[in-house]
Amino acid sequence: MKSTTRTLLAAALVLGVAAGPAAVPAAATGTPAAVSVPASHSDAALEAAIAGLPKAHATAALVRVGGTEGVWRGASGVHDLATMRPADADARFRAGSVTKVFTAAVVLQLTAEGRLDLDRPARSYLPELIPGRYGKVTVRQLINHTHGIPAPDFAGTTVEEWYANRFEIHDPREMVRSATAKKREFAPGTRQHYLNIGYTIAGLLIERVTGDTYENQVAARVLRPLGLRDTYFPRTDPRIKGPHNHGYQTMKLDDGTTGLRDVSVWGTTDGWAAGDIVSTTADLERFTTALFRGRVVRGPLLEEMFTLPKVTDFTSGDPAAYAAGLAMKKLGGREVWGKTGGRWGYNAAIASTRGGSRTLVYSVNATDAKGQDMNKVALNVMVATYGAPTD
Repeated sequence: MKSTTRTLLAAALVLGVAAGPAAVPAAATGTPAAVSVPASHSDAALEAAIAGLPKAHATAALVRVGGTEGVWRGASGVHDLATMRPADADARFRAGSVTKVFTAAVVLQLTAEGRLDLDRPARSYLPELIPGRYGKVTVRQLINHTHGIPAPDFAGTTVEEWYANRFEIHDPREMVRSATAKKREFAPGTRQHYLNIGYTIAGLLIERVTGDTYENQVAARVLRPLGLRDTYFPRTDPRIKGPHNHGYQTMKLDDGTTGLRDVSVWGTTDGWAAGDIVSTTADLERFTTALFRGRVVRGPLLEEMFTLPKVTDFTSGDPAAYAAGLAMKKLGGREVWGKTGGRWGYNAAIASTRGGSRTLVYSVNATDAKGQDMNKVALNVMVATYGAPTD
């Protein structure tokens, strides 16, 4: 093991899925509701990982483990801190950057159809939007984070300021203009930097070559064929439709104290094709199983999602960890592929071994869902499912 921070980050399949301390009422739900068929050596660890919620790091957790190694389902915590009634195990939640897997899948489908070319510059599809300084950035580089385009500017620098701007509508084209007006971070294809902007452009590419909206294309190509009836894109609606467990964020309150604020209602247009999807653990489990079995992206192009670029990370210098849509970490001595996501009040993840022997989907209502370290509940779930991080 290296430093604590490094260990926490190593278990995550993306950065920025953490929770910090906050005072919450004592747990009201007791032992988490769980189903295990058949029993597994990790069942006790999974049950312990989500037991006793709500507490400092999370108010609720929903977990589904599947595959040939066994099935386990659990739910713990509360629907909301006002009523303290038990968490809804079938609740919808914000899945954040898990959205990128859907976006990458549609890009690869369009590539298979000859409507997109992974090696073609993105500017050739969007010449009016992408300036010449980024003229060599390819479609593949957009979806494996090796494009070198910096993040756009957003108003605010603290969670309190972002909360005040939570209903602001962000136009994807304006986000691209803001980002591409800046100097590139590195030459395309030479480093990797995990950012949303590549997927914002990918969403616009989908719209350009299909003449349809991004949301309609994902629905037609993925959601409806797989029967994902509880998964949808909120567009400009800041609410979560249907049953959902409330999300909370630690921040400074109106009276000047620091505590938990209900952040369930928060616009997600800043994420769009990179991070705005709403789903359930059942839907995401079905999607994960279908994806890894080659039922979403078919043929050789599926390997794009399991091929890491041979470059190093822009900030850490470590080997690249992100492919097209998915990321890879070694847990318990084997490769685990998947994606985590974070929106205020909500952390989520999908993961699987390459052959699908063990899948994981979770939603954790984290109290600091965009912190620097991985949420403790989410980390414990990941380790209980696959084992500790290994180099």
